[in-house]
Amino acid sequence: MRPYYEYRHLVGFEETNLVGNVYYVNYLRWQGRCREMFLQQHAPDVLDEIRDDLKLFTLKCECEFLAEITAFDELSIRMRLVDLTQTQIEFAFDYVRLRDELEDLVARGRQRVACMRGPNTDTRPAKVPAALRKALEPYSVSVPPAQPRVLAHIVNGD
Repeated sequence: MRPYYEYRHLVGFEETNLVGNVYYVNYLRWQGRCREMFLQQHAPDVLDEIRDDLKLFTLKCECEFLAEITAFDELSIRMRLVDLTQTQIEFAFDYVRLRDELEDLVARGRQRVACMRGPNTDTRPAKVPAALRKALEPYSVSVPPAQPRVLAHIVNGD
């Protein structure tokens, strides 16, 4: 099993700008699409909860562009779990252009999501559903712990 969930996408003309390269907002759309396809394939019970009252609020979304892509480039959008708390999930995305036997990393992204429940006028944080936790386990990235910082104190003007 690969350490990431993969969503494949073939870029269309409608996703490009007048210059011919992919318009930046599409990278963020593909993050959402990748996440949705993951739920459909690996956590369909969560989709039932979403139809009920579970809400997945995107708190933060970012993308770093490394190379341009154009119409008919084939992409592999690779999603990994970076962080999982009681109520939030953070994903990392690699956008890889596939050409013959070659793979080029063309962008990197991240997305932080909060689980919420309740009516729109009274939505509150909720625990990440157990089915989603279980589905995400194989895609967890081991992130080394942050190194402690040493703070220097200035004493007597030194």
